Amino acid sequence: MNTEKTAFSEPIQASAKPEPVTSRRVSVRPPKLRHHKPTGQGYVVLNGKYIFFGPYGDPEVTEQYHRTIAEWIANGRQQQKTPEEITISELLARFWVYAEGYYQDAAGNPTTEIGNLRVSLRHMCDIYGNTKAIEFGPRALKTVRQRMVDKGLCRNNINKCISRIKTLFKWATAEEILPGAVYHALITVPGLKKGRNGVREAEPVTPVPQEYVDAIEPYVSRQVWAMVQLQLLTAARSGEIVKMRPCEIDQSGAIWFYCPAAHKTAHHGHQRKIYIGPKAQDVLRPFLLRPEAVYCFSPAEAEAERRLEMHRNRKTPLSYGNFPGTNCKHNPMRAKGNVYTVTAYRRAIERAVEAAFPPPEHLSQQPGESKSHWKQRLTKKQREELKAWYKQYHWHPHQLRHNAATFLRKEFGLETARIILGHRSAAITEVYAELDQQKAMEAIVRVG
Repeated sequence: MNTEKTAFSEPIQASAKPEPVTSRRVSVRPPKLRHHKPTGQGYVVLNGKYIFFGPYGDPEVTEQYHRTIAEWIANGRQQQKTPEEITISELLARFWVYAEGYYQDAAGNPTTEIGNLRVSLRHMCDIYGNTKAIEFGPRALKTVRQRMVDKGLCRNNINKCISRIKTLFKWATAEEILPGAVYHALITVPGLKKGRNGVREAEPVTPVPQEYVDAIEPYVSRQVWAMVQLQLLTAARSGEIVKMRPCEIDQSGAIWFYCPAAHKTAHHGHQRKIYIGPKAQDVLRPFLLRPEAVYCFSPAEAEAERRLEMHRNRKTPLSYGNFPGTNCKHNPMRAKGNVYTVTAYRRAIERAVEAAFPPPEHLSQQPGESKSHWKQRLTKKQREELKAWYKQYHWHPHQLRHNAATFLRKEFGLETARIILGHRSAAITEVYAELDQQKAMEAIVRVG
């Protein structure tokens, strides 16, 4: 049985204590089993603590040593603490090591679930970071949930955040870090029901008017505009469009097929096939003239084209002012990458919408006015008016998928829309596709 030095019946004298390791070099090899000659016992030093196993050379002692080392490595080279000693912050730190290795796509890149976990667990850490994890019960979970309600989160988002917190304790139970009673107590907390508790409901995602889409064309790069057109023509998700590569597109037939390696349901073993018709092919063809493994849409390429266009439109002679490239940062904090992220794609559209639909003059930022002063200048009524203005004209890329789904549902039926959208069930397609109410109205007129 493993015992630390304080658990011995005969205490070790100070002069007989093993000499600590003085070298600061961190070895990748695990500490070896050592012989403590004054007591004749085998011991190992883990994280500065001495663990004694029994008589040195005993086969049972060797077995205990290997088991202890294996558990130590599996625990991230840290000694296993008792459940009473682990705090919420320590539990989150251990879980995060697991999450970063688990939530990855086929290429080893972190998935969006990492960001969702970070947001969800932050609410709990802010309130209960120093609390013992074993003491975190249903009441504490409800307190965290109420904090989310007070911050204005919608009901669906709150329920997802609470579910991720439960996932944390489920993992801790499976790793034998916490007793199962903690997790089983937390799962008794039900999700928030619609129309109860006074929680804000999320507004349904609707298609964006086509004139709002056309209005942003002069304010986006040709890469972003091509992605917008492809979403409308293929009903693909934003994450599938931004990571298109020529090697994943089958161009052998009249209809091209795009099979992304990474997509929303790839971890379930499902294959995603996106159909690219003649119009979408014309949009995509200029971006296929590159190596097959290179992404079709590159922010670095868009930035280079923007600077080239600025140079062409330059009115100041080259003998005056800045020379081309002299006003660029050599080591910017955020250099342009070779592939768009979903967030970068969405922000590019948001900036274009703000440029295409500027608010009225009395609600807009005046020249030379700082953003903080501009916000303070507005009255409460003007802020509400500005918020309503943004709500009317702003849209996001996911709405383009709803545009395509609505058209497919209306023109070709539910089953065709389900196949093109890549859904496993027609019930999911109904969420994306606005129902054709005109047919229902015609039917009720005939019924009388």
